[in-house]
Amino acid sequence: MSFLLRTLTRKREVDDIIRDTLDQVLVLRFGRESDPVCLHLDDILSKSSRELSKFATIALVEVDAEEIQVYVRYFDITMIPSTVFFFNAQHMKMDSGTADHTKWLGSFHTKQDFIDVVEAIFRGAMKGKLIVNCPLPPQKIPRFQLLFKDV
Repeated sequence: MSFLLRTLTRKREVDDIIRDTLDQVLVLRFGRESDPVCLHLDDILSKSSRELSKFATIALVEVDAEEIQVYVRYFDITMIPSTVFFFNAQHMKMDSGTADHTKWLGSFHTKQDFIDVVEAIFRGAMKGKLIVNCPLPPQKIPRFQLLFKDV
């Protein structure tokens, strides 16, 4: 189902979509088309895109593309899939009880979980917030042991 969503492979494309998406949540999924977890997330994203079309734009970013490595390093994409959210070119963060508030690591369990997260980010962004609380219960939030090097 990832063929239904726009795939970005160049830095210029990512820059343009971040800058040009106004009054909508921009959802960027960093990952690979060949990864099974990314394919599961892509399926959820593509099935949700129509319902979210009034207040969200969804795009896929291929992490293996050479020009994208700038963003991979900037957002510290060490696990795939990683989902990053923006609103009016502002990076939106979400407190989900994990150590990393800058992105969502892993896949969402259901389509409704993804819709709930995007709606919470949109409502928070419309109120001027840069960080929002995750609307999902703790058992639906993927937990990973994050190891930080050279800290």
